[in-house]
Amino acid sequence: MIRNERKIYLYSSLLIALMANSAKLMALNADGIIARYWQFNAWEYGFQFLYNMLFCLVLLHLNLAHDRFFSVYRQNKQWPKLYGYNALLVITAITLGSLIHSALFDIVYFQKIIVRGYFARFSLSTMMVVVVIRLILLIRESRHKDLINEQLHAAYLQAQLKLLQEQLNPHFLFNTLSSLSSIVRENPQQAQAYIVHLSKVFRYTLIHSGNDMVTVDIELLHLESYTQLLTMRLGNTFQIRTNVSPDILQKRIPHLSLQPLVENAVKHNSSTTSRLLTIDIYDKKGWLVVQNNLQPATSEIEGTGLGLANLNERFKLQACREIEIRQTGEYFIVQLPLL
Repeated sequence: MIRNERKIYLYSSLLIALMANSAKLMALNADGIIARYWQFNAWEYGFQFLYNMLFCLVLLHLNLAHDRFFSVYRQNKQWPKLYGYNALLVITAITLGSLIHSALFDIVYFQKIIVRGYFARFSLSTMMVVVVIRLILLIRESRHKDLINEQLHAAYLQAQLKLLQEQLNPHFLFNTLSSLSSIVRENPQQAQAYIVHLSKVFRYTLIHSGNDMVTVDIELLHLESYTQLLTMRLGNTFQIRTNVSPDILQKRIPHLSLQPLVENAVKHNSSTTSRLLTIDIYDKKGWLVVQNNLQPATSEIEGTGLGLANLNERFKLQACREIEIRQTGEYFIVQLPLL
């Protein structure tokens, strides 16, 4: 039983007992009609109030306890047993209350009136308890549906992120092996050093899962390792310039956000000593900007089209925001929202 339901039990029982026994308070008015037939007794009223409240608490507990008492009959849809046991409880409470009341306050001549009073009050109390039970059951049902929806939503997000991660790895592996193939052809001696740096890049890729958020400084540190791979392949034909404010270094972005952008820039643009491929990384008004000059490659490797689409989907799922992509006559610009 959750704490909020216990409070509802207590407050509901208190209110029902107060309402069911409110007529007795009218005897406090000496000139009223009730005072002509019944003299107010604080101890008597206190007993009736507490007994009525206890009755409501017991009725609520027996019908709403999880997998116990009367709630078992409701869960199994054994309606005759549920209604029968509840009716027996109400009759027992009326009878027992009448007998205890008569014994405590020495009322013998008005026994029938006492029984009728208990019958009226407990019948009213039972109807109000039924309403409270129904409301609590509706709250439980709503809470259960919300929990299921949250679980389904979380499962959906995890499935989406897993799919995106599976898409990202082959995409990165394809481009990396293409680069390694070029180095083996151009400079076999550098191939071993390239593999060493490549292992560092893959280690970072595998340390974090596809749905991790990392700080900007960690992402930039990893990018340095990836830049070494590009340097070994392209030599001094490209450069990466980083100008990031210290204030945004602890901001968070999805894991492996920068590498695909640099990877695409190198893949889709030519780079020579006379025409450097320049990639600038800087921050601007809460965004991390990756910008490269446009000089399309004449013989471009056919891409899978997953780079930017994958990155945008990961930002939508993890940050609930999308990246911004712009292209001018001179530059290709991607802006990443910072968290």
